[in-house]
Amino acid sequence: MAAVRIVTDSACDLTKDEAAALQITVVPLTIRFGDEELTDGVQLGVSEFYARMATTAKLPETAAPSPGLFEEAFRAAAADGASGVVCIDLSSSLSATMSSAQLAAEAVKDTIDVRVVDSRSIASGLGTQVLRAAQSARDGISLDDIEATARDYAGRTHVVATLDTLDNLKKGGRIGGAQAMIGSLLNVKPVIDISSGVVEQAAKPRTRRKSLEWLRDHLFAAGEVDGLCISHGEAPDIDDFLTLIESRYPRDQVRVSVIGPVIGSHGGPRVLGVTYFAT
Repeated sequence: MAAVRIVTDSACDLTKDEAAALQITVVPLTIRFGDEELTDGVQLGVSEFYARMATTAKLPETAAPSPGLFEEAFRAAAADGASGVVCIDLSSSLSATMSSAQLAAEAVKDTIDVRVVDSRSIASGLGTQVLRAAQSARDGISLDDIEATARDYAGRTHVVATLDTLDNLKKGGRIGGAQAMIGSLLNVKPVIDISSGVVEQAAKPRTRRKSLEWLRDHLFAAGEVDGLCISHGEAPDIDDFLTLIESRYPRDQVRVSVIGPVIGSHGGPRVLGVTYFAT
């Protein structure tokens, strides 16, 4: 029986090697610097993105892929003999990306069965869900079962992160429940929680070190977790954080992911987050 194929979007922050190894199709979002539009992962790499953000006064913006890009991906899967597609996307509360995927799924319904799943997550929270789905597809699991498992993971994914600045989140209009933080941010390193798929305030530590310690304490208080990943926007203190958690989670057992242009546009430079599945 032909395998199920997994499609996602570039907010997943998977590397090209990770995607290729499990035949994951990644549909790119667009990054805008002023009037210039760049395709994530094609015209704009991660290091180039952060270097550019550091040297321009224009904060980047993002745009969802067109339905046509998703339709192309779904039709390519069908042409390759796939029995169906599970498409797992960036939180629908934060982006129109999932809407584009749903329109595309409707357009190809006579060609291939596409199930669109709202990850209710971002970055490595989304990426880990996609990896698990792709591993199931590789193992020959059915379309129905992969969809059900993906929805289960979506309901158990936690994302907490410390920001070095709220400027990007404010500019991008994704600040959500963290709005109350604005106006009281002098000498504060805000921590946000995106576990529900929207941005919520979690804590207001006074220093970066205290924000990292808050993340550690939150992770340790969660008890046994699955699929742990530490993701960061080229944060210079990533090693410091890995040291903070290594008594419970040794470095060689922790996946580390660099946050790409899509989430980096809103999280800003030096963002550092923890993602995991509650067990």
